[in-house]
Parts: sequence; C-alpha cells; structure tokens
Amino acid sequence: MRGVLPVLPAGVRCERDGPLLRVVGHFCGFVIAPRDLGLSGADLDRLIVRQRDCFAGRGEAVEWKTRSHDMPTDLTDRLRAAGFVPGNPQTVLIGRAADTAAEPVVPAGVVLRRVAEDADIRRIAMMESTVWGMDWRRLHGFLGGQVAAAPDDIAVLVAEADGEVVSAAWLVISPGTAFAGLRGGTTVPAWRGRGIYRALIAARARLAVARGVEYLHVDASEDSAPTLERLGFRAATTATPYVWTPGGA
Repeated sequence: MRGVLPVLPAGVRCERDGPLLRVVGHFCGFVIAPRDLGLSGADLDRLIVRQRDCFAGRGEAVEWKTRSHDMPTDLTDRLRAAGFVPGNPQTVLIGRAADTAAEPVVPAGVVLRRVAEDADIRRIAMMESTVWGMDWRRLHGFLGGQVAAAPDDIAVLVAEADGEVVSAAWLVISPGTAFAGLRGGTTVPAWRGRGIYRALIAARARLAVARGVEYLHVDASEDSAPTLERLGFRAATTATPYVWTPGGA
C-alpha cells in the first residue's frame, strides 16, 4: 500500500530516489519508503541526508513516516541523527468495510453532508485550524488539491449544526486495490462524545462498499483507536511520523 499514490494535484510531483518515493510540491514534503530499504550504515545515512537536504533547499519541512516493523531496525535512530523529530505514534488499524457500513446515527440537530466545493473545503480547513492550532491554508490547499485532481477517489464529509462545521472526515480510495483510507475525523471539543465520529465512519464505510472496497485502513491516534477497535478494526502495526523542519521549528 505504501507505493500506491493517489492522483497528484496540479503542481505536485513524485520523484524516485533509490528505494524511496519523494513527494514534492505540497505545503510540506513526504517521503514514502518500503518496509525494507535494503540499505544500512553509511549508505542509509546518505539516503536520509539527501531527503533532508532536498527539502532544505526548498525551505520546506518533510515528513518520513516509519512503521514499527520497518527495516533496518536502526532506521529511526539514523533519522534522529539527521535531525528528524518523532511525532506522536499512531496505531495502523484495518477493518472490513462491510462490517462498519451502516446508516449513520447523528445527534439531533446535526446533518451529515458530502462536499466538494471550495467554500466547504475552506470551512473544514478553518475548523481544523481552530482545533489543532494549524495554518488553515495548508489543509485547504492539500485537501482542495486532492478533490480537484481525483474527485471520484476522495469523499469529503462534514457534520454541521446550525450551519457550523462541527466535524469533518474523508475517505480516500486507492484505485486498483481492495483498500481505502479513513482520514480526518476531527470534531470540535463541544461536540465530542456524541457519536459523530462513529457516524462518519459508518457513512464513509457505506461509500467504500458502494465502490467495491473490501478493507478500510486508518493511522489512528490514541483517541480514535479505541472507537475503531470496538467497531472491529484490528491493529496491524504502529506508525510514527518523523519530521524535519528548516531551522528546527
């Protein structure tokens, strides 16, 4: 699954560097690696430094996501030595789409809606920025670019109450595979614990089944993982994003 990329938005490109795929042109860079890099020692260090220096030259951050079963086993030590900083670990969960596809149940006054218009994507990005303290323009450009590039392979859902976005999530289809990814899932604090996240899972699972998708996968936070496990998702591994940022910011 790691080498299966969605259709890239305009201005974004994928470059090959040995065993790696390097995605350039988003608000930050991404490095996609196979489970076993087939390199060690100084050769691996040079590969890591090339990725760092590539994005340093662009003045951009870069994320290299690792999994707990990656090889070689000292990969994360070498990433740290090159200045990459680990983020919060995530649990990679996999479930059958049909097992979670159901009529979504939302609290009174909440409406679920699939969206694709730029104005709605902007509203989602602004909600996320408020919750997480991020620059809304980055998510707006990232998500809007994906919708524009492959509208049939991404389904963006919002939950609204009194016209305000209170939660959002999206489904990303991986064409040519049996998988789709559950992404997003942020709910504003005042609306948490009311079943909206579960409803968004059910709604996305229904869309996935309609597209013939068999499995759903999620890189879940410690907050999301328990809900997904109660719905029958099973842990496959853990994932940790390692990020290098110009100036170490």
